[in-house]
Parts: sequence; structure tokens; C-alpha cells
Amino acid sequence: MARVKRSVSGKKHRRAILEEAKGYTGARSRHFRKANEQVMHSLRYAYRDRRARKGEFRRLWIVRINAACREHGISYSQFIAGLKAGDVQVDRKILADFAVREPAAFGALVEAARGSLDAA
Repeated sequence: MARVKRSVSGKKHRRAILEEAKGYTGARSRHFRKANEQVMHSLRYAYRDRRARKGEFRRLWIVRINAACREHGISYSQFIAGLKAGDVQVDRKILADFAVREPAAFGALVEAARGSLDAA
């Protein structure tokens, strides 16, 4: 079997890691070992935070919907319960968008939620 020399692929790997570590401060952008540790951590953080972002946006939408609901004299939980009772299927992203950009449409949804709460 032929002997495998690792020089070319090793240098390519180290260059790729140092390229990814550009912009980090100090040894983390210059020394391979420190750069490799930081790149691995950064990739782990990126993976985790891509998932965490979804929860952060949901919390933001809920805050916006709640603020708009309070302007119409209803709480967020009553509003959502009314929409569920009235079988209105609009997700929180769209509700938050209505609350910010189209207050009249949001007001109509609030009235629909109130009506279905009173009927139930």
C-alpha cells in the first residue's frame, strides 16, 4: 500500500480554519489551535442560536399583539382564546403584522374574538 503524506491536506485544513477565524481578536485569528477552538465554539453557538431565534421572534410577536389588544380593551389570553373559539386560524406572526401595519383589520379580529367569547 502507498504511504500517505498529510502535508498538503493538513495545510489546506489549517488555512481553511484560519480563514474562518478571520475577524477574531488576538491569537484566536492567528494561532491554529486557538482559532480551531473558537471556530468550533462559534459553529456550536450558530447552530444553537438559529433555533433560539424562532422563540425570540415568537416572544416579540406576543408582546406586540398584547400591546395592540390592550388598546382595544382585551387581554392577550382572552384574545387568543376568542380566536380559537371562533375557529379563526391566523398565526402570531400575521397577527403581530396586523397589529403594527393594519390596526383596522386587527380591530375587526378583536371584535370577532369578543363575539366568539360571548357566544361560548
